[in-house]
Amino acid sequence: MLAFFAGLAAGLLHVFSGPDHLAAVAPLTADSDRRPWFTGLQWGVGHTAGVMLVALLLLFARAQLPLDSISAYSERLVGVALIAVGLWGMWRAGRAAARPHSHAGTSFAMGALHGLAGSSHLFGVLPAMALSIPLDSMLYLGGFGLGAIAAMSAFAAGMGLLSVRFAGNNHRRYSGLLYASSGAALIIGGVWLVGR
Repeated sequence: MLAFFAGLAAGLLHVFSGPDHLAAVAPLTADSDRRPWFTGLQWGVGHTAGVMLVALLLLFARAQLPLDSISAYSERLVGVALIAVGLWGMWRAGRAAARPHSHAGTSFAMGALHGLAGSSHLFGVLPAMALSIPLDSMLYLGGFGLGAIAAMSAFAAGMGLLSVRFAGNNHRRYSGLLYASSGAALIIGGVWLVGR
């Protein structure tokens, strides 16, 4: 069980220490019409699926795969996706009649893309590779996935609460919150694209 709790802590930390994770979900959650936590849950499930795929590739084919070039390419793809989400959010915020709606499919896809990208996931799953007992490795990876899902669900719920409490039915505040979260996605996406 120690491996499970270590993975859980690593998954929680991984989500909250990644500004790209939060920036990817914030515009989708600010524009969510109901159950914003579900948007975060979908992102977390997608992210976990991507990370588990990376872990399986590491376990079975690490010598044959050019992981450095795959990681660099996928990180640039995350930058492009963040910019796209940011531009979409700006467009939504500028529409006079825009009303919040659901983004579960988009959130899952963004989570999966983030799960496949980046070297930080390698550090997240490396402890599982170092464990000598396969069950401990699986428990660690399961904990990591649950931690990531819980963290993003909590973040999305918080953003949804902020959206309801701050913006409510006030279109100007709703647009302002969507502009701010979309601007963050644009900036972080640009940094991710240029700085990687």
